[in-house]
Amino acid sequence: MRSARSPDFFPPKPKVRMADTTIRLDQFLCFARFAKTRSIAQALVGQGHIRIDGRPVCKSSAQVRVGSVLGVPVGGHVRVVRVEALPMRRGPAPEARTCYTDLV
Repeated sequence: MRSARSPDFFPPKPKVRMADTTIRLDQFLCFARFAKTRSIAQALVGQGHIRIDGRPVCKSSAQVRVGSVLGVPVGGHVRVVRVEALPMRRGPAPEARTCYTDLV
């Protein structure tokens, strides 16, 4: 029987934290420059204008992962994008464009 002091008693910690694999929808919209501020992003989501993988989302806390497909209204049309990377900050536009690929 293993004792609490033996090194193999506790399971190993995962190498990737959950925060590194997902990001809040409102943060992604702001960091990827689909919305100028996070408040505007929250308003867009709250009005039901955003879709994740084809499903309408009304919570700004919805999680976005690499590979998620987002439907975002921009101007008079809808942009459909696939998330390629999760941004860590709101950087310059060229940096933001590397985080997604336009599908339509």
